[in-house]
Amino acid sequence: MANYSACGIDCDICKFKEEMNCKGCKEIKGKVFWGECELYQCNCKKEQEHCGKCNQFPCDKLKEWASKENPERIDNLKNLM
Repeated sequence: MANYSACGIDCDICKFKEEMNCKGCKEIKGKVFWGECELYQCNCKKEQEHCGKCNQFPCDKLKEWASKENPERIDNLKNLM
């Protein structure tokens, strides 16, 4: 089974796993190499495992992030539901 981030990125195949030695947002609690992940923090506040569990899924922020990078994240989350 894939190692999905809170926003649906498959961490096992993400380019940043090797490039930036990223261990995935769940393991590093949303403090990724570029800063603090607001999608991860949102999931923590709502006490949910990932964005796919949210009653606002997919929210505008998730759609925005998916349109810029890793567009498959929304489909990945749908598969987890």
